[in-house]
Amino acid sequence: MAATCPECDNLLDIDVDDVEEGETVTCDECGTELEIISIEPLHLSVVDAEGYDDEDDGYRHTGGDDEDDE
Repeated sequence: MAATCPECDNLLDIDVDDVEEGETVTCDECGTELEIISIEPLHLSVVDAEGYDDEDDGYRHTGGDDEDDE
C-alpha cells in the first residue's frame, strides 16, 4: 500500500502485511522516521527526538474549559 511521507511528500510503498501498528519505518528519500499509527487506513506520523509528534494526530487531548461543567 502506498503512503506519502509527511515531511517530503515522497511516495512510500509499505506492505501492510509486513508491518504492525506502532512500528517505525524510515523514509528512504529524506531519512525521517515515521511511526505507523494505523494500518487500515494506513496512517503515518513523524517521530521526533522525544517520540512521535502528536501535533499531527487527531487523538490529542486539548484540555480547556468544558461548557457542560457550569
